[in-house]
Amino acid sequence: MVSAFQPIPVSLVTGFLGAGKTTLLNKLLRDPAVTETAVIVNEFGEIGIDHLLVETARDGMIELSGGCLCCTVRGDLADTLADLVDRIQTGKLKPLKRVVIETTGLADPTPILALLMGHPSLVQAFALDGVVTVVDALNGAANLHDHAEARRQVAVADRLVLTKTDLVAPEKVSALRDALRAINPRGTMIDASSGEAGPRALLDCGLFDPETKTVEVRRWLQEEDAHDHAHCGEDHHHHHHGASTIRSIAIEHGRPIPERALFEFLDILGATQGDRLLRMKAIVQTSEHPDQPLVLHGVRGFFHPPARLATWPAEGPRSTRLVVIGDGLDEAYLRDLLAAFTGDPRIDRPDQAALTDNPLAVPGFRLG
Repeated sequence: MVSAFQPIPVSLVTGFLGAGKTTLLNKLLRDPAVTETAVIVNEFGEIGIDHLLVETARDGMIELSGGCLCCTVRGDLADTLADLVDRIQTGKLKPLKRVVIETTGLADPTPILALLMGHPSLVQAFALDGVVTVVDALNGAANLHDHAEARRQVAVADRLVLTKTDLVAPEKVSALRDALRAINPRGTMIDASSGEAGPRALLDCGLFDPETKTVEVRRWLQEEDAHDHAHCGEDHHHHHHGASTIRSIAIEHGRPIPERALFEFLDILGATQGDRLLRMKAIVQTSEHPDQPLVLHGVRGFFHPPARLATWPAEGPRSTRLVVIGDGLDEAYLRDLLAAFTGDPRIDRPDQAALTDNPLAVPGFRLG
Protein backbone atom coordinates (compact mmCIF):
# COMPACT_ATOMS: atom_id res chain seq x y z
CA MET A 1 0.00 0.00 0.00
CA VAL A 2 1.38 3.39 -0.99
CA SER A 3 1.02 6.04 1.67
CA ALA A 4 2.35 9.47 2.52
CA PHE A 5 4.82 7.79 4.87
CA GLN A 6 6.13 5.25 2.37
CA PRO A 7 6.77 7.05 -0.90
CA ILE A 8 8.21 5.09 -3.82
CA PRO A 9 11.69 6.25 -4.89
CA VAL A 10 11.84 7.51 -8.47
CA SER A 11 14.97 7.50 -10.64
CA LEU A 12 15.07 9.64 -13.76
CA VAL A 13 17.21 8.34 -16.63
CA THR A 14 17.98 10.96 -19.25
CA GLY A 15 20.52 11.61 -21.97
CA PHE A 16 20.70 12.96 -25.49
CA LEU A 17 19.71 11.01 -28.61
CA GLY A 18 21.90 7.97 -29.15
CA ALA A 19 23.63 8.22 -25.78
CA GLY A 20 22.80 4.65 -24.79
CA LYS A 21 19.85 4.94 -22.41
CA THR A 22 18.22 1.82 -23.86
CA THR A 23 21.35 -0.28 -23.40
CA LEU A 24 21.76 0.95 -19.84
CA LEU A 25 18.12 0.22 -18.94
CA ASN A 26 18.31 -3.26 -20.42
CA LYS A 27 21.42 -3.95 -18.36
CA LEU A 28 19.71 -2.76 -15.19
CA LEU A 29 16.57 -4.81 -15.86
CA ARG A 30 18.64 -7.96 -16.33
CA ASP A 31 20.32 -7.50 -12.95
CA PRO A 32 18.91 -9.90 -10.31
CA ALA A 33 18.89 -7.06 -7.78
CA VAL A 34 16.31 -5.13 -9.79
CA THR A 35 12.88 -6.46 -8.92
CA GLU A 36 9.47 -4.93 -8.29
CA THR A 37 10.38 -2.01 -10.52
CA ALA A 38 8.19 -0.05 -12.92
CA VAL A 39 9.90 1.43 -15.97
CA ILE A 40 7.98 4.27 -17.62
CA VAL A 41 8.86 5.06 -21.23
CA ASN A 42 7.29 7.17 -23.93
CA GLU A 43 6.91 4.32 -26.39
CA PHE A 44 7.67 0.63 -26.04
CA GLY A 45 9.62 0.70 -29.28
CA GLU A 46 12.17 3.15 -27.89
CA ILE A 47 13.41 0.90 -25.13
CA GLY A 48 13.98 -2.31 -27.10
CA ILE A 49 12.97 -4.82 -24.42
CA ASP A 50 11.47 -7.54 -26.62
CA HIS A 51 13.82 -10.22 -25.35
CA LEU A 52 12.79 -9.45 -21.78
CA LEU A 53 9.05 -9.88 -22.31
CA VAL A 54 7.13 -12.44 -20.31
CA GLU A 55 3.63 -11.54 -21.33
CA THR A 56 1.77 -8.49 -22.51
CA ALA A 57 -0.52 -7.04 -19.89
CA ARG A 58 -3.56 -4.92 -20.56
CA ASP A 59 -3.87 -1.16 -20.56
CA GLY A 60 -0.46 -0.31 -21.91
CA MET A 61 1.66 -2.36 -19.50
CA ILE A 62 4.16 -5.10 -20.21
CA GLU A 63 5.25 -7.57 -17.56
CA LEU A 64 8.97 -8.25 -17.55
CA SER A 65 11.12 -10.97 -16.11
CA GLY A 66 12.36 -10.47 -12.58
CA GLY A 67 9.07 -9.13 -11.27
CA CYS A 68 9.25 -5.80 -13.13
CA LEU A 69 6.87 -4.10 -15.51
CA CYS A 70 7.07 -1.49 -18.25
CA CYS A 71 4.40 1.02 -19.19
CA THR A 72 4.02 3.88 -21.61
CA VAL A 73 3.14 7.47 -20.80
CA ARG A 74 -0.60 7.57 -21.36
CA GLY A 75 -1.91 11.12 -21.70
CA ASP A 76 0.85 12.63 -19.57
CA LEU A 77 3.31 11.48 -16.95
CA ALA A 78 1.13 12.60 -14.03
CA ASP A 79 -1.71 10.38 -15.24
CA THR A 80 0.63 7.42 -15.67
CA LEU A 81 2.07 7.79 -12.17
CA ALA A 82 -1.38 8.28 -10.65
CA ASP A 83 -2.57 5.14 -12.44
CA LEU A 84 0.30 3.15 -10.91
CA VAL A 85 -0.64 4.37 -7.44
CA ASP A 86 -4.28 3.49 -8.01
CA ARG A 87 -3.41 -0.03 -9.22
CA ILE A 88 -1.24 -0.65 -6.17
CA GLN A 89 -3.79 0.68 -3.71
CA THR A 90 -6.58 -1.40 -5.26
CA GLY A 91 -4.47 -4.55 -5.32
CA LYS A 92 -4.20 -4.79 -9.11
CA LEU A 93 -0.40 -4.44 -8.86
CA LYS A 94 2.02 -5.64 -6.25
CA PRO A 95 3.81 -2.91 -4.27
CA LEU A 96 6.78 -1.41 -6.08
CA LYS A 97 10.28 -0.88 -4.75
CA ARG A 98 11.05 1.83 -7.28
CA VAL A 99 10.01 3.60 -10.48
CA VAL A 100 12.42 4.41 -13.31
CA ILE A 101 11.40 7.10 -15.80
CA GLU A 102 13.19 7.32 -19.14
CA THR A 103 13.02 10.67 -20.92
CA THR A 104 13.21 11.20 -24.65
CA GLY A 105 16.60 12.20 -26.00
CA LEU A 106 15.52 15.76 -26.78
CA ALA A 107 13.79 16.36 -23.46
CA ASP A 108 14.67 19.03 -20.96
CA PRO A 109 14.35 17.00 -17.72
CA THR A 110 13.43 19.90 -15.46
CA PRO A 111 9.65 19.79 -16.16
CA ILE A 112 9.61 16.16 -15.02
CA LEU A 113 11.53 17.05 -11.88
CA ALA A 114 9.12 19.91 -11.26
CA LEU A 115 6.19 17.50 -11.59
CA LEU A 116 7.71 15.06 -9.09
CA MET A 117 8.38 17.83 -6.60
CA GLY A 118 5.36 20.08 -7.12
CA HIS A 119 2.34 17.91 -7.91
CA PRO A 120 0.11 17.98 -4.79
CA SER A 121 -0.86 14.30 -5.00
CA LEU A 122 2.25 12.74 -6.46
CA VAL A 123 4.56 14.14 -3.79
CA GLN A 124 2.70 11.99 -1.27
CA ALA A 125 3.34 8.81 -3.23
CA PHE A 126 6.74 9.36 -4.88
CA ALA A 127 10.11 10.77 -3.87
CA LEU A 128 12.95 11.66 -6.21
CA ASP A 129 15.88 9.34 -5.61
CA GLY A 130 18.18 10.77 -8.25
CA VAL A 131 18.88 11.71 -11.85
CA VAL A 132 21.07 9.54 -14.08
CA THR A 133 22.32 11.17 -17.28
CA VAL A 134 23.89 9.07 -20.03
CA VAL A 135 26.53 10.76 -22.22
CA ASP A 136 28.23 9.05 -25.15
CA ALA A 137 31.89 9.73 -25.76
CA LEU A 138 31.47 9.84 -29.54
CA ASN A 139 29.06 12.75 -29.75
CA GLY A 140 28.84 14.09 -26.22
CA ALA A 141 31.07 17.12 -26.68
CA ALA A 142 29.25 18.22 -29.85
CA ASN A 143 25.86 17.73 -28.20
CA LEU A 144 26.90 19.86 -25.23
CA HIS A 145 28.05 22.61 -27.56
CA ASP A 146 25.02 22.54 -29.87
CA HIS A 147 22.03 21.67 -27.68
CA ALA A 148 20.78 23.39 -24.53
CA GLU A 149 18.80 20.26 -23.66
CA ALA A 150 21.99 18.20 -23.48
CA ARG A 151 23.59 20.74 -21.17
CA ARG A 152 20.55 20.76 -18.89
CA GLN A 153 20.50 16.97 -18.80
CA VAL A 154 24.08 17.04 -17.58
CA ALA A 155 23.55 19.92 -15.16
CA VAL A 156 20.83 18.23 -13.09
CA ALA A 157 22.49 14.80 -12.89
CA ASP A 158 23.50 13.01 -9.72
CA ARG A 159 25.21 10.33 -11.80
CA LEU A 160 26.88 10.86 -15.19
CA VAL A 161 27.31 7.60 -17.10
CA LEU A 162 29.85 7.73 -19.94
CA THR A 163 29.22 5.27 -22.78
CA LYS A 164 31.23 4.27 -25.87
CA THR A 165 34.50 5.31 -24.25
CA ASP A 166 36.18 2.35 -25.95
CA LEU A 167 35.41 3.83 -29.37
CA VAL A 168 37.33 7.09 -28.99
CA ALA A 169 40.85 8.16 -28.11
CA PRO A 170 41.67 8.60 -24.40
CA GLU A 171 42.36 12.31 -24.87
CA LYS A 172 38.85 12.80 -26.28
CA VAL A 173 37.35 11.06 -23.26
CA SER A 174 39.44 13.27 -20.99
CA ALA A 175 38.26 16.40 -22.78
CA LEU A 176 34.64 15.28 -22.46
CA ARG A 177 35.10 14.68 -18.74
CA ASP A 178 36.44 18.22 -18.40
CA ALA A 179 33.43 19.59 -20.28
CA LEU A 180 31.04 17.67 -18.05
CA ARG A 181 32.82 18.84 -14.91
CA ALA A 182 32.56 22.44 -16.12
CA ILE A 183 28.77 22.10 -16.20
CA ASN A 184 28.30 19.74 -13.25
CA PRO A 185 31.26 19.62 -10.84
CA ARG A 186 29.40 17.47 -8.29
CA GLY A 187 27.83 14.64 -10.25
CA THR A 188 29.47 11.26 -9.77
CA MET A 189 31.02 10.18 -13.09
CA ILE A 190 30.85 6.48 -14.02
CA ASP A 191 32.29 4.72 -17.08
CA ALA A 192 29.69 2.26 -18.36
CA SER A 193 32.44 -0.13 -19.45
CA SER A 194 33.96 -0.32 -15.97
CA GLY A 195 31.28 -2.55 -14.49
CA GLU A 196 30.38 0.09 -11.91
CA ALA A 197 27.12 1.13 -13.58
CA GLY A 198 24.99 -1.24 -11.51
CA PRO A 199 21.73 -0.81 -9.61
CA ARG A 200 23.30 0.27 -6.34
CA ALA A 201 25.32 3.01 -8.01
CA LEU A 202 22.54 4.27 -10.27
CA LEU A 203 19.18 3.49 -8.72
CA ASP A 204 20.09 4.34 -5.14
CA CYS A 205 21.69 7.75 -5.47
CA GLY A 206 21.33 8.48 -1.77
CA LEU A 207 18.69 11.19 -1.94
CA PHE A 208 16.01 8.79 -0.75
CA ASP A 209 16.65 5.55 1.12
CA PRO A 210 13.95 2.93 0.41
CA GLU A 211 15.08 0.90 3.41
CA THR A 212 14.51 3.66 5.97
CA LYS A 213 11.75 5.48 4.03
CA THR A 214 13.52 8.77 4.57
CA VAL A 215 15.95 11.08 2.86
CA GLU A 216 19.53 9.89 3.08
CA VAL A 217 22.13 12.61 2.64
CA ARG A 218 25.28 10.90 3.92
CA ARG A 219 26.63 10.03 0.46
CA TRP A 220 25.68 13.42 -0.90
CA LEU A 221 27.58 15.14 1.90
CA GLN A 222 30.57 12.89 1.32
CA GLU A 223 30.51 13.80 -2.37
CA GLU A 224 30.32 17.48 -1.49
CA ASP A 225 33.29 17.07 0.85
CA ALA A 226 35.23 15.43 -1.94
CA HIS A 227 34.91 18.67 -3.88
CA ASP A 228 36.14 20.68 -0.86
CA HIS A 229 32.85 22.52 -0.43
CA ALA A 230 32.78 21.82 3.29
CA HIS A 231 35.88 23.96 3.73
CA CYS A 232 35.16 26.71 1.25
CA GLY A 233 33.28 29.18 3.44
CA GLU A 234 30.45 31.39 2.32
CA ASP A 235 32.49 33.47 -0.08
CA HIS A 236 33.71 30.55 -2.19
CA HIS A 237 31.98 29.78 -5.44
CA HIS A 238 32.43 27.84 -8.64
CA HIS A 239 32.19 29.61 -11.95
CA HIS A 240 33.10 27.58 -14.99
CA HIS A 241 33.58 29.42 -18.25
CA GLY A 242 32.38 27.96 -21.51
CA ALA A 243 29.66 28.10 -24.12
CA SER A 244 26.95 27.54 -21.53
CA THR A 245 25.34 29.94 -19.08
CA ILE A 246 24.74 27.02 -16.71
CA ARG A 247 26.67 27.26 -13.49
CA SER A 248 26.79 25.60 -10.09
CA ILE A 249 26.77 27.69 -6.92
CA ALA A 250 27.60 26.27 -3.49
CA ILE A 251 26.94 28.17 -0.27
CA GLU A 252 27.64 27.15 3.32
CA HIS A 253 26.02 29.03 6.19
CA GLY A 254 27.37 28.46 9.68
CA ARG A 255 24.45 29.58 11.86
CA PRO A 256 20.96 28.08 12.35
CA ILE A 257 18.26 29.64 10.16
CA PRO A 258 14.71 30.33 11.44
CA GLU A 259 12.26 28.19 9.49
CA ARG A 260 10.04 31.14 8.67
CA ALA A 261 13.02 32.99 7.20
CA LEU A 262 13.99 29.88 5.22
CA PHE A 263 10.56 29.49 3.67
CA GLU A 264 10.32 33.21 2.89
CA PHE A 265 13.69 32.97 1.15
CA LEU A 266 12.48 30.01 -0.92
CA ASP A 267 9.20 31.77 -1.73
CA ILE A 268 10.97 34.76 -3.24
CA LEU A 269 13.69 32.68 -4.89
CA GLY A 270 11.09 30.55 -6.63
CA ALA A 271 8.93 33.52 -7.64
CA THR A 272 11.78 35.59 -9.07
CA GLN A 273 14.23 32.97 -10.37
CA GLY A 274 12.06 29.91 -10.92
CA ASP A 275 12.73 29.39 -14.63
CA ARG A 276 16.47 29.73 -14.05
CA LEU A 277 16.61 27.12 -11.28
CA LEU A 278 17.51 23.81 -12.88
CA ARG A 279 17.99 22.11 -9.56
CA MET A 280 18.64 22.79 -5.88
CA LYS A 281 19.73 20.55 -3.03
CA ALA A 282 20.14 21.71 0.54
CA ILE A 283 20.59 20.46 4.06
CA VAL A 284 19.56 23.17 6.51
CA GLN A 285 20.16 23.67 10.21
CA THR A 286 17.09 25.45 11.56
CA SER A 287 16.81 27.47 14.75
CA GLU A 288 13.77 25.50 15.88
CA HIS A 289 15.37 22.05 15.47
CA PRO A 290 19.16 22.49 15.23
CA ASP A 291 19.83 18.79 15.87
CA GLN A 292 17.37 17.60 13.21
CA PRO A 293 18.32 19.07 9.81
CA LEU A 294 15.87 19.75 7.00
CA VAL A 295 16.63 18.31 3.58
CA LEU A 296 15.30 20.18 0.54
CA HIS A 297 15.16 19.33 -3.15
CA GLY A 298 13.85 21.77 -5.73
CA VAL A 299 13.62 22.53 -9.42
CA ARG A 300 12.34 25.70 -11.05
CA GLY A 301 9.75 27.15 -8.67
CA PHE A 302 8.81 23.79 -7.18
CA PHE A 303 10.15 22.14 -4.06
CA HIS A 304 9.52 18.68 -2.72
CA PRO A 305 8.04 18.80 0.80
CA PRO A 306 10.99 19.04 3.19
CA ALA A 307 12.15 15.97 5.08
CA ARG A 308 13.42 16.31 8.63
CA LEU A 309 16.16 13.87 9.57
CA ALA A 310 16.23 12.33 13.04
CA THR A 311 19.82 13.47 13.47
CA TRP A 312 22.77 14.81 11.53
CA PRO A 313 24.90 12.35 9.59
CA ALA A 314 28.06 11.41 11.45
CA GLU A 315 30.28 12.78 8.68
CA GLY A 316 30.69 16.49 8.07
CA PRO A 317 29.93 19.66 9.99
CA ARG A 318 26.51 20.62 11.29
CA SER A 319 25.95 23.57 9.02
CA THR A 320 23.62 24.60 6.24
CA ARG A 321 24.78 23.65 2.75
CA LEU A 322 23.00 24.93 -0.32
CA VAL A 323 23.85 23.83 -3.87
CA VAL A 324 22.05 25.56 -6.73
CA ILE A 325 22.42 24.71 -10.41
CA GLY A 326 21.10 27.55 -12.53
CA ASP A 327 20.92 28.71 -16.12
CA GLY A 328 21.66 32.42 -16.20
CA LEU A 329 21.25 32.66 -12.42
CA ASP A 330 22.79 35.74 -10.78
CA GLU A 331 25.02 34.44 -7.99
CA ALA A 332 25.23 37.82 -6.25
CA TYR A 333 21.45 38.00 -6.14
CA LEU A 334 21.23 34.50 -4.67
CA ARG A 335 23.78 35.22 -1.95
CA ASP A 336 22.31 38.63 -1.10
CA LEU A 337 18.80 37.19 -0.94
CA LEU A 338 19.89 34.46 1.45
CA ALA A 339 21.83 36.97 3.51
CA ALA A 340 18.74 39.15 3.79
CA PHE A 341 16.81 36.38 5.49
CA THR A 342 19.59 34.88 7.60
CA GLY A 343 20.73 38.15 9.16
CA ASP A 344 24.16 37.95 7.59
CA PRO A 345 26.03 41.02 8.89
CA ARG A 346 27.70 41.62 5.55
CA ILE A 347 24.47 43.02 4.10
CA ASP A 348 21.60 45.00 5.53
CA ARG A 349 18.23 43.32 5.18
CA PRO A 350 16.73 44.97 2.08
CA ASP A 351 13.17 45.94 1.66
CA GLN A 352 11.38 43.06 -0.04
CA ALA A 353 10.30 45.33 -2.88
CA ALA A 354 13.95 45.83 -3.78
CA LEU A 355 14.33 42.13 -4.48
CA THR A 356 11.68 42.01 -7.17
CA ASP A 357 9.72 44.59 -9.09
CA ASN A 358 6.43 43.39 -7.68
CA PRO A 359 6.78 40.35 -5.43
CA LEU A 360 3.13 40.31 -4.48
CA ALA A 361 2.12 39.89 -8.10
CA VAL A 362 4.00 36.58 -8.40
CA PRO A 363 2.58 33.72 -6.32
CA GLY A 364 5.17 31.99 -4.22
CA PHE A 365 5.00 28.61 -2.60
CA ARG A 366 4.91 27.29 0.94
CA LEU A 367 6.58 24.15 2.21
CA GLY A 368 5.30 23.54 5.63
